[in-house]
Amino acid sequence: MLLVEKTDRVAVVTLNRPEAMNALSRALRAALHDAIVALSNDPEVSVLVLTGAGRAFTAGLDLKELGSDPKGMGAANATGSSENPVLAIGECRKPIIGAINGVAITGGFEVALACDVLIASTNARFADTHARVGIMPGWGLSQKLSRTIGVYRAKELSLSGNFLDARTAYEWGLVNRVVEPEELMPAAMKLAADMASIPAETLCLYKEIIDKGYDLNFGESMALEQKLSTANNRTVTPEMVEARRAGIQARGRTQ
Repeated sequence: MLLVEKTDRVAVVTLNRPEAMNALSRALRAALHDAIVALSNDPEVSVLVLTGAGRAFTAGLDLKELGSDPKGMGAANATGSSENPVLAIGECRKPIIGAINGVAITGGFEVALACDVLIASTNARFADTHARVGIMPGWGLSQKLSRTIGVYRAKELSLSGNFLDARTAYEWGLVNRVVEPEELMPAAMKLAADMASIPAETLCLYKEIIDKGYDLNFGESMALEQKLSTANNRTVTPEMVEARRAGIQARGRTQ
């Protein structure tokens, strides 16, 4: 139900329950957690790409499983990363690119929002159906969505349960770019390769500075940047900068 393929410092993680629209069953959530932990600690991997098999990214929690389990709804408010895939993704030190191949619904929308970068197929659609199911989000959607696309647009989506198409998602700033379905994985892999050409420890530290700073007010975030930047930059020598300068110049001529 979960596929992992590693190539040139990039790991592609595929949710593989297409017959169930990649619904996040308890077993799939546990498998995703274990894979992310392993890849986060894998010295041969610098970047992850998360996608889904078939016509869905993920439809969120497995409602069929929840409907037959009296304790199942606890998953919507799980505080452990083995049960809460958003926490599992958030605990990954390495960048995660979400390649949104199809629908990302409710909990699946929350999983998409947990990624660091989103590239969407023209087949992608997003929906928050929490209210229509009669539950409240517990994986962060009510707070992250408004911070991403603005409170008025977030209310429109969450209080209607309506779907948002990929092009509008791009216009609203929800996804980084939209490509044709056959171009989705090549685009995601190209960006992942660009990231993976940077030393993994540098990627991890820069992601940490951005993420931790985003949770603070501006003054606190600037102080955090100064603290972490100073500690890192003290270890960088002029010789190290010079050694990498030629590579940066070469990229500037080809991009």
